[in-house]
Amino acid sequence: MAFEPVRVGCLGMGWWSDVLADVVTRSGAIRIVACYTRSDQKREAFAAKYGCRPAPTYEAMLEDPDVEAVINTTPNNAHLETTRAAARAGKHVFLDKPIANTVADARALTDACRAAGVVLALGYQRRRESHFRWIRAQIDRGMFGTLVNAEANISRDRLGQIDLTSWRYTAAGMPGGVMLQIGIHYTDVLEYLMGPITAVSGRLAQLVLPGDNPDVASLMLEHESGALSTLNASYASASEYYLLNVYGKQATAYYDLHQGLRVLERGAKGARPVACAASDPIALELDEFAAAVRGRGEPEMNGEKGTASLAVILAGIQSAREGRRVEVAEVLAAVAC
Repeated sequence: MAFEPVRVGCLGMGWWSDVLADVVTRSGAIRIVACYTRSDQKREAFAAKYGCRPAPTYEAMLEDPDVEAVINTTPNNAHLETTRAAARAGKHVFLDKPIANTVADARALTDACRAAGVVLALGYQRRRESHFRWIRAQIDRGMFGTLVNAEANISRDRLGQIDLTSWRYTAAGMPGGVMLQIGIHYTDVLEYLMGPITAVSGRLAQLVLPGDNPDVASLMLEHESGALSTLNASYASASEYYLLNVYGKQATAYYDLHQGLRVLERGAKGARPVACAASDPIALELDEFAAAVRGRGEPEMNGEKGTASLAVILAGIQSAREGRRVEVAEVLAAVAC
């Protein structure tokens, strides 16, 4: 790093704010100087843990000239109000996915940041994992030939861990349940590897967990190239698991949580393991955000791409509700009308 660390204020003191703050402590690109959340206890605890100033109000944090940017981990339905306020104050914003719960909010906050001339970056760390970067590089080299199909699974065990008072587990706070909360990570990876998603057919179910939100979801995704992919997401499985396989005319890549990455090329007798260097995907996206604030490049995931990613999930939710295939353009056009 060859620039002055970006001084940030952290907004929202949930478990993910600590994950991001822990990463910041490993990075020389960002320094936490302030924090705010409505809970006095959480605010003071965060400030003590990370050595920053607790702000009495969000407005006070935005008025602080020492704060250059905001790391925003507020609930999805607060993203528009909080991000727009930061933009008006001239503060850059790192916003965790999803960008919002609606396309209208996503566009409005993106427009606010663009009008204010501040950087808006979205947190999509999964696409930065080294195995997916390796697959993307080989696709670009032509190893896979024509991409034809992909399949993905992102599953976690939340039995006995659901807090029904948390916005993360309610239909109002997290529409689509598991698909919006964690499935969006792998719809993003599938789009990153296979190209833009144009239409979605989806099904949602609530089978194990309490509350009012789906804990199981399946999507069939149509890509602009004509390739098809599928995604299953679950909060009701026996253990945490990740899988993503990419099938091409000339090669196939197999990735899963337990066996790592393997590749099988046409004519080979078996798949060979691929050793990928360990990486810190969250640090990579935060460092990229800091560099963008300093005028060195652009965020890989910006407001426009975050909005498109949200639209894929919303198309899946609409498909499940209406029992039909939904084009992503239809979701985006409905808001524009």
